[in-house]
Amino acid sequence: MTTANQRRRRVYMDHAAASPVDGRVLEAMMPYFSDLYGNPSSLHNTGREPRKALEDAREKVAKLINAGRKEEVVFTSGGTEANNMAIKGAAIRARRKGMHVVTSTIEHISVLNIAKFLQKNGFEVTHVPVDRVGSVDIGELERAIRSDTTLVSVMYANNEIGTIQNIDEIAKILEGKDIVFHTDAVAAAGRIPIDLQNSRVDLMSMSSNDMYGPKGVGALFVRDGTSLEAVTQGGGQERGLRSGSENIPGVVGFGAAAEIATSEMDGDGERLTKLRDRLISGIESGVEDAILNGHRTMRLPQNANFRFRYVEGEAMLLNLDMAGVSVSSSSPCTSKSLLPSHVLLACGIPTEEAQSAVQFTLGRDNMDDDVDHIVDTLPGIIKKLREMSPFSAKNLEEMQSSAGHRDACDRHGN
Repeated sequence: MTTANQRRRRVYMDHAAASPVDGRVLEAMMPYFSDLYGNPSSLHNTGREPRKALEDAREKVAKLINAGRKEEVVFTSGGTEANNMAIKGAAIRARRKGMHVVTSTIEHISVLNIAKFLQKNGFEVTHVPVDRVGSVDIGELERAIRSDTTLVSVMYANNEIGTIQNIDEIAKILEGKDIVFHTDAVAAAGRIPIDLQNSRVDLMSMSSNDMYGPKGVGALFVRDGTSLEAVTQGGGQERGLRSGSENIPGVVGFGAAAEIATSEMDGDGERLTKLRDRLISGIESGVEDAILNGHRTMRLPQNANFRFRYVEGEAMLLNLDMAGVSVSSSSPCTSKSLLPSHVLLACGIPTEEAQSAVQFTLGRDNMDDDVDHIVDTLPGIIKKLREMSPFSAKNLEEMQSSAGHRDACDRHGN
């Protein structure tokens, strides 16, 4: 039973949707809203400091992913724009060589919608399947490669179920082939180590908001020698790939967030992994028919995604919210849809179970007592909802028994 004290308590575990801006990040940004307001493209003194700040931030983001040169980092308005820039830019640039693109069935909705755009414009797209835990079928991916394949796009880690892909193994398949390799690393960058000097990745998308930086800022890593068609035309900023005056306060914030992630990632990752595993263990031991989605070990340190049989996900979210717990049922970019998660369906999860999924994503502000609150609160909510649900194991059994009784009566003319 939920107490008044529990109702007053707030626990935020929806960091995949939005993370608070780190105080240190905000502090770094503030001067560029007022005192240091110049345009970095200006040649005069007022533009000099913003230009230096822009390049300093570029270097910090490059260091986070161990890029070879800071110039390989192109700033964007977020992960979605970075995905558009990468996939459209690479596909259109290479269209004379071939018009076949390979991706996976569990990509972020922005990537899937870009794939639809390409298909409408004459490209052929192959969607490689995944297994039950969301790992891309490497054999199927290798078989999907054709002579006219010009681009492969597979996400670094899934934003919903947390499964980390074997990016290096995919890179080995593409080694020696004239195929651009893009990875959407929005869910992974700043959370797990990424070393692009020792990886064959050509293009990689990132987002500031996913590492405690400001919203509306992202970046695309473009390896030297990788050619892209610019999808935004203008004054030629950001290597001509993303024209328009740069968002200096946002970029500075992204740089600060990347610098903090570089120095604190190991400690944050270790702490969050322990909290995550404690949450997983508590839910599995306290709630019957609670099933962990995604790979049990090869997963992001902050992610715990469950499906709860015989319960509808939206009802759980509302009841958890009333109990002071903020979580989500799917990616925030698809949460307005009433359809179940395309990621879970692609993993072979039945529709009725996919609709019961809840995603817990922890952050720097979460502590042991937050996990305890969820573990203590969740079983009562699940029990109540299952008692109300016509699809609970008990109610289904009673319905089947009743239907059997009616059938027997009909056969005897009663």
